[in-house]
Amino acid sequence: MTQNGTAPYIRYEVESGFATLTFDSPHNRNALSSKLVAELIAGLDRAAADPSVRGIVLAHTGNTFCAGADLSEASNADPAVAADERTRVMIGVLRRLVEIPKPVLARIDGNVRAGGMGIVAACDIVVAGPASSFALTEVRIGLAPFMISLTLLPRLDARAASRYYLTGEKFGPEEAERIGMVTVAADDPAAEVARLCGELRKGSPQGLAEAKRLVNAAILAEFDTSAEELARRSASFFGTPETQEGMLAFLQRRPPSWAAESGRAE
Repeated sequence: MTQNGTAPYIRYEVESGFATLTFDSPHNRNALSSKLVAELIAGLDRAAADPSVRGIVLAHTGNTFCAGADLSEASNADPAVAADERTRVMIGVLRRLVEIPKPVLARIDGNVRAGGMGIVAACDIVVAGPASSFALTEVRIGLAPFMISLTLLPRLDARAASRYYLTGEKFGPEEAERIGMVTVAADDPAAEVARLCGELRKGSPQGLAEAKRLVNAAILAEFDTSAEELARRSASFFGTPETQEGMLAFLQRRPPSWAAESGRAE
């Protein structure tokens, strides 16, 4: 339990030199609520400061790794102010994952949507199980993958990025591996992550830190040049009529006004 008596949304455990941060908010599909984000950042900082921790694993309970922004929070506040705060916090999370000097692995066997895709792309190694599915659904609620592009675009095949940014359609773990969204599509993601952690333990802490720094240097440079503009663009769209209609339609489980056919956008 946390200090205020509520159950944590991020469970933190250390075993065999790796800290596992488990997304444990299945009631809202592990959406990026303010509580989950705060606990995620705290967990990352805790792992970074612990010399006994060699690396970090992100995992999840339930059938969804992360559903993206918590739209119930987004609809209960001034849209522009809430969006600006949420966007800047999200950029902070993504940057922390990229710059933390320890390898970060994701162990996924469920759905990943919208902002969750940015978190996955920020990880160094990603293992996806057979129950995994992926989608960039922002266009279906009147938005675009603004700040998560900072981590997504450097990882994804360019043609695939164009397709999935525009269509919002789902794809599975094999396609995710093919286009660079994940590192390995595995029948047993837990076993594969355990194997990879064994390989990472063979590397020295400073060697791992510098290797990660080399790989991610261009991504961090793009944060420095583009994050502020992307944050402004993202925040400016949350108050628009199309986005308000898109979020309301999602919460009401109905098609938005512009949809050509019936059925809930995923």
